[in-house]
Amino acid sequence: MDVMTSSTIDVSTADGTADCYLTRPDDAAPHPGVLLFMDAIGMRPQIHRMADRIAEQGYVVLAPNVFYRAGRAPIWPTPALHDPAARAEFFATIAPLMGEISADGCRLAVRDADAYLAELGKHTDGLIGISGYCLGGRLGWASAAAYPTRVAALGGFHTGRMVTDAPDSPHLLAPQVAAEIYWGHAGVDDSMTPNNVADLNAAMDAAGLTYTTEVYQGAHHGYTMADMGAYNEQAAERHYAALFELLARTLS
Repeated sequence: MDVMTSSTIDVSTADGTADCYLTRPDDAAPHPGVLLFMDAIGMRPQIHRMADRIAEQGYVVLAPNVFYRAGRAPIWPTPALHDPAARAEFFATIAPLMGEISADGCRLAVRDADAYLAELGKHTDGLIGISGYCLGGRLGWASAAAYPTRVAALGGFHTGRMVTDAPDSPHLLAPQVAAEIYWGHAGVDDSMTPNNVADLNAAMDAAGLTYTTEVYQGAHHGYTMADMGAYNEQAAERHYAALFELLARTLS
């Protein structure tokens, strides 16, 4: 299935208008829906390519610009993150946006997700899967917790800061999640240490969740992103295989 139709659409949210990439097989058949939460680098051709690849498996995929409050994509040029100085400058620039969307248990992201799920509901009538990357994995987790009757699956990849000392640490949302979960953690990731992974697993065990946790040894944070220096082709392909298995199992 490689004939696709895609476009940029506007989705009305409680706080404005989010520009989103919508892609699906170019046919009249019904297809399950997938919400793709991008990484912190922002909406760009790489996110479009990843959404298209998921859609090729037979899904309607919506990838929102989660930073729409700061403007339509591209909000900034894709940075050269292999350069430590450029990386530090870029993340200092986007830190306020990341903090805003992650604040109060990802309150803004959860509010936005209601609009994104409603938009997908126009194109499909079944349960929804979520695929999230980096920051997007955290947004997907919070959304799955907020909408347990609508989200059947979450795949989170190189997702950091799932366990913190804060009273609203993401892992504490586990009892509210009903979706089947797959985590593909980066083996080299200071934002998700082995202890963090163990604590997240313990929270999911206590909540009785159905989940799979895998650590992609040797892969760095950002391993799925082919336009970034952390890209690891083997790990990226492993992530697609795991994601497709999860979606096929939960959305069929």
